[in-house]
Amino acid sequence: MIHYQRLWWLVYLPASGEVAAKQAGGVVSVCDRQSSTPSRRAKPRRPPPQPGEETTKTPMPLLLVLLFTPRTAGLMLLTISTTHRPATDLGFLLHKHPDRFQSFDLSFGTAHAYYSEVGDERCTACLLIDVDAVGLVRGKNPDQDFLLAQYVNDRPYVASSFLSVAVAQVFGSALQGRCKDRPELVTSPLPLEARLDVLPVRGGESFLRAVFEPLGYQIEAIRHPLDEQFPEWGEGPYYSVTIRQTVTLSVLLNHLYVLIPVFDARKHYFVGEDEMEKLLAKGEGWLAQHPAKDEIARRYLGNRPSLYRMALSRLVQEEAPIDGEEEAQPKEKAEETLEKPINLNEQRYGTVLAAVRASGAKRVIDLGCGEGKLIRALLKDRQFEEIVGMDVSVRTLEVAARRLKLERLPDSQANRVRLIHGSLMYRDKRLEGFDAALVVEVVEHLDPPRLAAFERVLFECARPRTVVLTTPNREYNVVWESLPAGRFRHPDHRFEWNRQEFQDWASGIANRFGYSVRFLPVGPEHAEYGPPTQMGIFSRSGDRQE
Repeated sequence: MIHYQRLWWLVYLPASGEVAAKQAGGVVSVCDRQSSTPSRRAKPRRPPPQPGEETTKTPMPLLLVLLFTPRTAGLMLLTISTTHRPATDLGFLLHKHPDRFQSFDLSFGTAHAYYSEVGDERCTACLLIDVDAVGLVRGKNPDQDFLLAQYVNDRPYVASSFLSVAVAQVFGSALQGRCKDRPELVTSPLPLEARLDVLPVRGGESFLRAVFEPLGYQIEAIRHPLDEQFPEWGEGPYYSVTIRQTVTLSVLLNHLYVLIPVFDARKHYFVGEDEMEKLLAKGEGWLAQHPAKDEIARRYLGNRPSLYRMALSRLVQEEAPIDGEEEAQPKEKAEETLEKPINLNEQRYGTVLAAVRASGAKRVIDLGCGEGKLIRALLKDRQFEEIVGMDVSVRTLEVAARRLKLERLPDSQANRVRLIHGSLMYRDKRLEGFDAALVVEVVEHLDPPRLAAFERVLFECARPRTVVLTTPNREYNVVWESLPAGRFRHPDHRFEWNRQEFQDWASGIANRFGYSVRFLPVGPEHAEYGPPTQMGIFSRSGDRQE
């Protein structure tokens, strides 16, 4: 539980001071010398009267400011914990020995790195920032128009841009994914937990979840009242936030480096093109696909429209699809040429359509829709009242829109179909509420960590009533004489399952997330090697339709 300290300031200000103090966020009242008793040092001195000047006493306006800040002794704290065995491996990744207490001088104070818990089962590293509040106000300062705000604020207490800079300077090697002594740990997903003791959340808990949940984090957020002694004053803007996920430490630190300043309305540094380049560099591989990337970029760049627009443009241009759509033309032709003699693509779509029709679905989403071939087939069936296609590549969606001739469709047809940009790696509320999700020849393009994220996004978060999923059967590859032994059908495939591997994976998914699954062959079955494509139909427990 966080307790707040009430800071009382009694000072002399001109009449305009009342407005300035209210803008600073304090609780303000104005009194005069006749009705108040200020402390001795708060009394302003009046110059001696000049000859002939009236000596009538004039009440001096005094300003009483009451500001609430978290009572944390002027320190901000980030903790990172793991239950990986042995948990002390965290010390290798952070390049900080668990038995040492280390301090680092920063331009705005001192950072302390130490461990509050060390053991084989659990290890917790702490980054404590002691902000030099007096040093911050020396010299030039953007708050010169209201000097009191330099001294009465929450900057030394809450997670802000200061903490983000400290992470980069103290944990720089871990942030960049370097570990000399144990390099294999860098790419190993670990069960990690990060806690921000005090985070000022502009936008409330809903925005907090919109930022972290699409990245796969489980969130625990505790909001604190402004003052426990005066509950009628309502809730404060401060939260204690804990996020958990099995992920590499480098990924976690990059997320924190970018996202902590998103909640900070007052960056302590100048926001220019250098900051935009940092945003794009640290956001590489995840920010372009984040559903809230617009708001993240806008806040990170301090609401500077020119930088914000430039960053968004770069994000779209530099997005790197995870499943090879940018090279779809030559690669897809190779796979289509291989499968063409048996018309496998047509048989695949026909089998998928039959399965989704039998489920009774009316609202359908095609995940990894590509150029819209399956969507075109869905549009021909009036059973499907809403059809959504999602793909990670903006360019592929543009091709799909042209091929579907969306701008020429009559209103009755156009109102049934939508194309959206998104990634299967991140939780997205737009994926929720569908009767059926179609995942046709997609999973084999995902490497293991991304496949694990996809499983949660689809089966735990989106939870459609029915999932129809197809993937190649590796055993059948030997039937194609033109395919060299040991080669995958598509250059971008990360794996290809045999029948037993697919059934084991699908059955495990069904058991974990409350589904049942049945398997169907797609294409001509070989007596020994089975069908060229295998299909699993997942039905949510209690909703299965025969």
